[in-house]
Amino acid sequence: MAKTVMVVDDSISLRQVVSIALRGAGYAVVEACDGSDALKKLGSQRVNLVISDVNMPNMDGISFVKALKQDPQHRFTPVIMLTTEAEAAKKAEGQAAGAKAWVVKPFQPAQMLDAVKKLIAA
Repeated sequence: MAKTVMVVDDSISLRQVVSIALRGAGYAVVEACDGSDALKKLGSQRVNLVISDVNMPNMDGISFVKALKQDPQHRFTPVIMLTTEAEAAKKAEGQAAGAKAWVVKPFQPAQMLDAVKKLIAA
């Protein structure tokens, strides 16, 4: 059974690029447009990994990761932040919230898939 990755970003085109790369590598994908949408779609659904932007309307990525980690079912779900933010302080904030990796846009799909493989190895 394919591992499931949730892609959370307010940019439709970026979600599509990431989703195409993930599906091409054999992953199932669930998309959400912001942190609030992601929490609604997660519900009791099992995902193996989350890729989230930082800057989004309604609920930003850092707030989303904090909320995700409060849910016992998703507490150990690895999170990759995929963002234009490159400052050390923002990375530290993301790591403190529970993010396991930080990929800066623009990115190479192979670089992102590498991080995905490392975090959800069977």
